[in-house]
This record gives sequence, C-alpha cells and structure tokens, in this order.
Amino acid sequence: MTPTTNLMGTFLEPDELRRRAEDERTRARRSYGFAARLLFVALDAVYGRASTLEKFRVLEVVARVPYQAWEQVAFVAVTHTHSDPTFARDIYDRAAEARAQQDNEMMHLLMIEELLGQEGFRRTILKGVVLPQAMAFVYYQLSWLLYVVRPGWSHGLNADFEDHATHTYLDYVHDHPALDETPWTSTFADDYGRSDTVGELFRRIALDEAEHRSDSERRIHTARFGRGSD
Repeated sequence: MTPTTNLMGTFLEPDELRRRAEDERTRARRSYGFAARLLFVALDAVYGRASTLEKFRVLEVVARVPYQAWEQVAFVAVTHTHSDPTFARDIYDRAAEARAQQDNEMMHLLMIEELLGQEGFRRTILKGVVLPQAMAFVYYQLSWLLYVVRPGWSHGLNADFEDHATHTYLDYVHDHPALDETPWTSTFADDYGRSDTVGELFRRIALDEAEHRSDSERRIHTARFGRGSD
C-alpha cells in the first residue's frame, strides 16, 4: 500500500510498518547543513542529548513552521498571479500541500502532548513555553527568508530537520522495546488513525517525517511553484 500523509498518518499493515521503519532507521543520515546542525546542537544543549517525550514535543513545535512559511509565501504570491489562472493553480496546490503537511505535524504535536499529560509531566515556563516558541520563531524566519531568496535552500533545511526527526523517533523505539507492549489510547485516534501500541504510533510518526523529508528532497532543485528549475 502506498503511504498517504495528511491529517491522518502514514498507514501500513504492522509487518510492513516495521519493515519500512527499520529500512529508514538503518538508512544513512543526510549530510546536515550548518543551520540544521546549529539547531540540533541548541536542542541538545537545552533538552539533553537523550531522546525524551519533552524533546519530541519541542521537535514537533518547530517542525510545523517551514510549512507555515511556505503557505504564507504562496498566499502572497496568489495575489500577484491570479490573472494567470494556470500558474495561480500551481501556487494554490502548493499552498494546500503545505497546509496538509502542517496539519500532519500539528497532529504529531497534539498526540505527544497527550502522552506527556498521561505521564503527569509538568512543563516549566522557560523550557516548556519560552524556548520552544523562540526556536520556532527563529526557524520560521529563516525558512521564510531562504524560501524567498532560493526555495531549494529552504527545502534542504527542512529535509535535514525531517531526516533528523525520522532517525530520532526510530532510534528511540529501537532502544525502548517496551514501547511495543505499551497500549496507545488517544482522543486523536479517529483523526490520525489507530495504532495498537506507542511503539507503532512512533513508527508511523517517523514515516510521516520521512515522507516530508522525501518531498523536500524532490523540491530542492525545482522552481518555487513547480515550473522548471531555479
């Protein structure tokens, strides 16, 4: 089955999900650029090198913002190109795709937040609110600026981030086999799609991130809204 990515997550049968997840986990990481490496160092400095649900929440807060930036640029572009319906349609389609990816990342965030609540986690103002929002703000501005100057740079940065997220989730599941014995119950199951265990849920989230990475990789050498190459 071909995976689909939108508000609902990547859906595969359990055996195929495990196979695809293991293929992604053992896949060589991208050669991350300076901006991405700086972001990852900052995350490790504040939240520690070890993966935790709190760190996953921060990843998902940040992960949405490139799609927000691209959607915003697309909507501005429509105001200048609506006299050319064919080109305007290309822009509209790109905005709709960015919105779907953004919604998918939002669903990840809500489910991680729910898991934290189930564990009784209490966030602090600095690490739980201020710093994640500050990171998201900086990442948004950088994603927006790069997209305006040269879209491939923005897509390359996003591909780095999504690749890092993919490996982070899958390494965490690999290192914590008890997650495959931990039932997943959620108020978002009907929206995202049901998973039997937390391990299965994290694999699905990881494959969503891998789809986002692959989409950005495909767009690195294409025009801003799909016409030719930059």
